[in-house]
Amino acid sequence: MKKILITGGAGFIGSHLCEKLLNDGNNVICLDNFYTGSKDNIKHFMENSRFKLLNQDITKEYFTEVNEIYNLACPASPAAYQANPIKTTKTCVQGTMNMLELAKKNNAKILQASTSEVYGNPQIHPQEETYFGNVNPIGIRSCYDEGKRCAETLMADYHRFYNTDIRIIRIFNTYGPNMDINDGRVVSNFIVQALQNKDITIYGDGSQTRSFCYISDLIDGMVKMMNNDKNFVGPVNLGNPSERTILEFAELIIELTNSKSKIVHKPLPEDDPVKRKPDITLAKEKLNWNPKVDINDGLTKTIEYFDKKLKEIA
Repeated sequence: MKKILITGGAGFIGSHLCEKLLNDGNNVICLDNFYTGSKDNIKHFMENSRFKLLNQDITKEYFTEVNEIYNLACPASPAAYQANPIKTTKTCVQGTMNMLELAKKNNAKILQASTSEVYGNPQIHPQEETYFGNVNPIGIRSCYDEGKRCAETLMADYHRFYNTDIRIIRIFNTYGPNMDINDGRVVSNFIVQALQNKDITIYGDGSQTRSFCYISDLIDGMVKMMNNDKNFVGPVNLGNPSERTILEFAELIIELTNSKSKIVHKPLPEDDPVKRKPDITLAKEKLNWNPKVDINDGLTKTIEYFDKKLKEIA
């Protein structure tokens, strides 16, 4: 039985990871400051004797005995990370350093949840791990993009300098239950607008592309990466390479929700990537990982979740 720390464990991805690791028989410590995480996501774990919740910020030093650390803590939606950009950068840099120190003291494995945003507005397509990216270091998204890039740097340097047992994953667009209803990103926005028969807002002309991965597929990839041979530290892309335009995605959600919503267009935000699609050759080769959940099946489950949440609020 392992003792595993998950920072950001009350968030969308973190809460699903808590569930998976508890179901596998581990002891799980969920550390979260609830800036974007939700107690609703983890309340059903509270009576589990192998689950412990800590309301804490990773920018503050913390010590416990652990075997593994999944470092997920950081707001991931532009609205949330731009609301306090300096705090976002500090979380990525000081928070990651604190977790690396904890891993070093425990001789523990640590997995860094990085992001496809390290590729910025990519000039190659699809994006493979050897691509260094096209990132604006002073833009409104930079606190997150550059923060995550620096977190990867810290991970690599701790590995080289202290031989810390690291793993780096780059997460592409992921969706599923437990997403925040006010998340501000495309999946939650479109579904909530469609369920309420409101206009669906597309920024730009809708020709920009994204690749959407269902949460259970991502969690499977994360755990496989943590349990993988220590000679492969990454970074490795985890995402679904099935690419579609934002306009096509909006039309699919209108169809699945039987919505009366109309599509309206607004200006594209600064530094918003035009194309985003992972090359997952490395994940297939090194992790034997390939996403399995069909977009229609995944969206149906996600729509059911948001429909229930909206009825609870009403």
